[in-house]
Amino acid sequence: MAYRRITPKGIADSWRAQSWAIRVLRAWLAITWIYAGWDKATDPGFLTKGETGFIGDQLIGYSTNSPISWLFNSLIEHATAVGMFVIFSEFAIGIATLLWIAPTSAAFGGFLMSIVLWLASTFYISPYFLGSDTAYAVLWLVYFLTLVGNRRTVDIALDRRGAIRVGLLSVAAIASGLVGKAFAKVSEKPNTTVSGTSQIIELSKINVGETHQFALSNGMPAIIFRTKTGVFAYSATCTHEGCTVAYQSSNKSLYCPCHGAEFDPFKNGGVITGPTRDALPTVKVAISGDWVVLA
Repeated sequence: MAYRRITPKGIADSWRAQSWAIRVLRAWLAITWIYAGWDKATDPGFLTKGETGFIGDQLIGYSTNSPISWLFNSLIEHATAVGMFVIFSEFAIGIATLLWIAPTSAAFGGFLMSIVLWLASTFYISPYFLGSDTAYAVLWLVYFLTLVGNRRTVDIALDRRGAIRVGLLSVAAIASGLVGKAFAKVSEKPNTTVSGTSQIIELSKINVGETHQFALSNGMPAIIFRTKTGVFAYSATCTHEGCTVAYQSSNKSLYCPCHGAEFDPFKNGGVITGPTRDALPTVKVAISGDWVVLA
């Protein structure tokens, strides 16, 4: 298929020239990637340290569960920049796919992003079909191979028109991210304590039946439960993709807002619903005098 100029007619022609099967695949991938960028851009916690869903917490989770943990370890200190890059990349790939801008390059970019996400978060999920990253990697690869056909050329022209196309795409991706930030959802920041010492919270400040979120000395989030028999705590980092879980009193469960995993805090942090199969790690705490402390 010959590439057409970025005009309403050129974009429409690119859709008409494809079969219905490829149109459905193209639309699904484009809309999904744009939505993924929008979801992160409108999440007030994604780029904010200490908030639920912070990209830095996710990178810490990746660094403990990924076969390429060394890469994520090196990215943790640049978490905000990584988050911005992810948002703009998702917008750019989705918009390019939708509007027929460097389509094979966009498809290959979507494939690479899916592979990285697979290595980051769903590599050890068993059975493999519970993780969506491999499915998206295959979908992007199929779309990429369909576009490439028998050609062996790159579809990003290095002339003035090609530079303008890439420039406009970059502007559109950045503008989409900024618009998303303008429509950011309201953040409800939990009451937290940074535990630089063994003392976490005064016992009088957490009643029986209540919970308290705090941070360990390495920055990882955790949550304390107080019952009639004492206190116990878990890591609040989801064992799926490293998002921060929160306690839902209505369900009496720890819930991950990113992909819906639920854990039972009253049964050793075990999994109620996936996609993860691993329980939340326990954090050893105890009551010492008037304080709840790290044991």
